[in-house]
Amino acid sequence: MFELRLMCPENRVEALSDALEALNALSVSVEDADAQTDAEQALFGEPGMPPPKEGWLRSRVSALYASQALAKDALALLQAQDFFTDCEILGMQEVPEQDWVRLTQSAFAPVEITPEFWIVPTWHEPPAQARIIIRLDPGLAFGTGTHPTTRMCLRWIAQHQPPSESVAKNNLGRVLDFGCGSGILAIGAAKHGATDIDAVDIDEAAIQSTVLNAQANQVQLKVGLPEAASGVYQTVLANILATPLKALAPLLWSHVAPGGSLSLSGILKSQAHELTTAYAGFCQLEISDEEDGWILMTATR
Repeated sequence: MFELRLMCPENRVEALSDALEALNALSVSVEDADAQTDAEQALFGEPGMPPPKEGWLRSRVSALYASQALAKDALALLQAQDFFTDCEILGMQEVPEQDWVRLTQSAFAPVEITPEFWIVPTWHEPPAQARIIIRLDPGLAFGTGTHPTTRMCLRWIAQHQPPSESVAKNNLGRVLDFGCGSGILAIGAAKHGATDIDAVDIDEAAIQSTVLNAQANQVQLKVGLPEAASGVYQTVLANILATPLKALAPLLWSHVAPGGSLSLSGILKSQAHELTTAYAGFCQLEISDEEDGWILMTATR
């Protein structure tokens, strides 16, 4: 394979990427050319919202081609286009053949939630000390346990099932995982004794991912769209992001049973006041955990 590397301004990223794909690129990736410098820019969008920009001020675009001839032909055609103005050719080089599956797998090791609770990809053996295990491979849906927000939620779940007690004792009650992604929180609840669990998401891919992950972990979940959530729950989990969590405040709180718990994540520490204010009419949120600038906020009804 051969990699064609280009530099382009922000307003050319979409046109250039689309053209490369139309010219039979095997893959196209875009990176901030100023990453790891003082000029680096954060560029992301929350679920359901478009990203604030199509690219960075200086975007490095890389395209993989099956042969050098295809890469050269694509470059020749690109250079003749008006949108290639202000773009720069960084180079073309051969990419050594690799076992990409093995390379990808090597990047994902078992993740410790507590000394006895681990997330383990299927290609790894569980650590000797692991008593509770979630088998989960990286996929399309968010939630593999590598992000602080997911780990904090799972730690919170584990704290509601003391390690010294049998997982058959259920301290979580009826559980709602709202915005389930990969289903990891719902599966974590099941692994800690919960037996009545609803996992809901607006994304059909997330719903399918949750179904498959539940089957792989041999747990029973009821999975569906958000309207499938009904009644009240002893435990309501939502690992999304601050903006949707604020908008969902009335709905999420309406699902918390008397004496039940609400656990929210996907929140930056700097956003704590926003969430506290949004939920003030319903409950008093408190910061229960913090990791790498992210926080977990909880409340009891």
